[in-house]
Amino acid sequence: MTPRGYREEELVCNRSSLLIHGGTEDERRSWAQEAARNFDVELVEVKQAADLPGALRQPNGVVFIPDVAKLGREAQFAILRCLQMQEERPKVVVGLSGAADAALARGTLREDLHYRLHQAQVDLQQDGLRELLKRRWAVQAEQLAAKVAAAKAAEEKARAALDSRKPGTVTRIAPKRKTVASISRKAAASRNVAR
Repeated sequence: MTPRGYREEELVCNRSSLLIHGGTEDERRSWAQEAARNFDVELVEVKQAADLPGALRQPNGVVFIPDVAKLGREAQFAILRCLQMQEERPKVVVGLSGAADAALARGTLREDLHYRLHQAQVDLQQDGLRELLKRRWAVQAEQLAAKVAAAKAAEEKARAALDSRKPGTVTRIAPKRKTVASISRKAAASRNVAR
């Protein structure tokens, strides 16, 4: 893998917006979801140009565009303006179904947007990258499942502790056993009262 600026693993955890191309739409989405998990935010997905302005107005978060070529050149210009002018903005993950160079040659990707993102690109067609990502995502899924299981166990333990303290719960205390000495003292005390 020849780095073109940021390395892929740096891009997933920093605030830089980027162009991710190649691979399938699901692979690009999984990559964007990993970035969103890294920032502990929900992923906002934009598939229509009409939804783009609202998504880009967010001061933070992660906005994923599955295939920017389908949004058209005006929407691409709006993304470019956001990246140039908006100081507080979300991390924008700009997806593209094919190779970036081919999209440039066809005119479906704006040259100025491509230039703006030239230091921050992930090419899923790079040798070994898709396999590396699949392994990383499998490990993350296992870690997430373990966290969920631990949280559920802690919640059940807390609920059980709370249930044991609820009002209306009857706690039975065993009566004291009467001993021979205590019976004889009571008998003597009642005889003294009777006299």
